[in-house]
Amino acid sequence: MPPFEFSRLLTEWELAPFPLIATVWASGLYLVGVRTLRRRGDAWPVGRTIMFVGVGMGFFYLATSSGLAAYDTTLLSVHMVQHMVLSMLVPIALALGAPVTLALRTLPEAPRRWLLSLLHSRYVRVLTFPPLAFGLYIVSPWALYFSGWYPATLDSVVLHEFMHAHLVVVGSIFFWPMVGIDPVPGRVDYPFRVLLVVLTLPFHAFLGVTIMGQETLLAGEHYLALRELPGYDWLPDALDDQHVAGGLLWSSGDAIGLILFGVLFVQWVRSSMREAQREDRRLDLLEARDPR
Repeated sequence: MPPFEFSRLLTEWELAPFPLIATVWASGLYLVGVRTLRRRGDAWPVGRTIMFVGVGMGFFYLATSSGLAAYDTTLLSVHMVQHMVLSMLVPIALALGAPVTLALRTLPEAPRRWLLSLLHSRYVRVLTFPPLAFGLYIVSPWALYFSGWYPATLDSVVLHEFMHAHLVVVGSIFFWPMVGIDPVPGRVDYPFRVLLVVLTLPFHAFLGVTIMGQETLLAGEHYLALRELPGYDWLPDALDDQHVAGGLLWSSGDAIGLILFGVLFVQWVRSSMREAQREDRRLDLLEARDPR
């Protein structure tokens, strides 16, 4: 295997079936919905399309089919970048694309009823209950790296793809009600959303610091065996790579957290402005009814 370089992220592509099918179908259905709206004369913000198709599904495919995927079982540090893209960046971008709102505006009557029934089902309400979603999002990476799950994903293609899907799903359960525009259960007021973001940062930092400080290798049998194979003599020391991976988890979690703060701040300001406009209209209406 050739040594890992930054350029490999764009040159080492693989045709993995699941990521390709998921990307094509999700992006295609979204674009069909946008086209349906425009054909009947309704507008749909271009920014939402860019977030869902370009950023959300684009980074999903990049993380699962580019050089990140080619080296994610070879270098823990590369896997950790992939982890953060799939668990934070992709879910946030997909949520900002508002696909549920788009579906509710374009689906025929029967599928729309099914979607509404699902959104109001007890299962979805429980799963998106903020404390439960927060706990699931926090516990999931600890369970991944400090159990037998992560080593198993390195030896099984099916489990490896399942892990990618798991990261996106768990991230979506947590971030969708927080930053999304869709009418999904679990939405809370903005002060509580900011509090949840604040609470996630120490957990990501602590996990990163813990991995950095580990003297025991994560999936050590797999990574040490790689270094005995011909063509892999370029690999760095496994423990040094693990320390880099922990640092990447820590720093990237904080960086994406700051971006999330910015998104929430803009949404909060816009929401406050809309509320002020509604109150002004209400007062104007009352004044028109009673000029005295």
